[in-house]
Amino acid sequence: MISVIVCTYNRQEYLPDCLKHLANQSADNRDFEVLIIDNNSTDNTAKIASDFIKSHPDLNVHYFCEMNQGHTFARNRGIKEAKGEILSFIDDDAFVDTHFIKEIHSYFNQHAEVSAIGGKILPVYEGKHPKWMSKYLLTLVSALDMGNNPKTFKGSKFPIGANMAFRTEVFEKYGHFNTDLGRRGSGLEGGDEKEVFLRLKREKEAIHYVPKVKVDHIIPEKRLTMEYIKGLGIGVGSSEKRRVTKTGFVETVKKIFSEVIKAGATLLLFLIYFAQGKFAQANMLVKFRFWVLQGYLK
Repeated sequence: MISVIVCTYNRQEYLPDCLKHLANQSADNRDFEVLIIDNNSTDNTAKIASDFIKSHPDLNVHYFCEMNQGHTFARNRGIKEAKGEILSFIDDDAFVDTHFIKEIHSYFNQHAEVSAIGGKILPVYEGKHPKWMSKYLLTLVSALDMGNNPKTFKGSKFPIGANMAFRTEVFEKYGHFNTDLGRRGSGLEGGDEKEVFLRLKREKEAIHYVPKVKVDHIIPEKRLTMEYIKGLGIGVGSSEKRRVTKTGFVETVKKIFSEVIKAGATLLLFLIYFAQGKFAQANMLVKFRFWVLQGYLK
């Protein structure tokens, strides 16, 4: 069985559609369960979950309220309550494809060597497509598109939390999400899924990109403002500092070297975009890299 874990916090405007897509699966209802993990929301989330459960008696749906504030606490609560052999995590503003469950089931069954997967995440902008967006900044809107063929996540690449799935035994062997990382309430820090995938990579576990496991990810206009992007960049930097500091001196030095390389690559991309007349894209690349470094150094 597949356990789909939906961690949610004050997203009453998106949660009903998220759940509706999970109810409209081509897979047999007995093949999956849905766990709604409410991270102590102050809006109408509890009632939305209750109404959904009542109106879908044929679905295996459960609601839990996790009082410890933080995305990682909610994810870990989902792991604790889940009964499936496969754990799928999606965001509360991610709408799954009709064959989502079938594709997860099929891929893990056909690839016994794979411990975790990341699916395709397509951004759906509520407003206009931002002029400054480039393929190098798609992670800012939690988007992921590595093509239409499955492949291994190599090097520093890893799945994005809006659409990822693991064999349950992964967490039994390597531990749960690090509660020192991740978002808390309306904060913009992260790094929790990255830290888990780095653990798996160190142990040579196979992590695959599976494009048929698809979700649409809703991007509200407020997530495209300079204020939000700046906060996100600083949050990324501070999360990385917290993560690396606990790994020791060698990893800290590696991280500093990595940031120097990224800064050089950003400058090169800036010059390329600028020469092509793509000034908005060029400027945003530099701004975001600066904000990440600001978060790391403060």
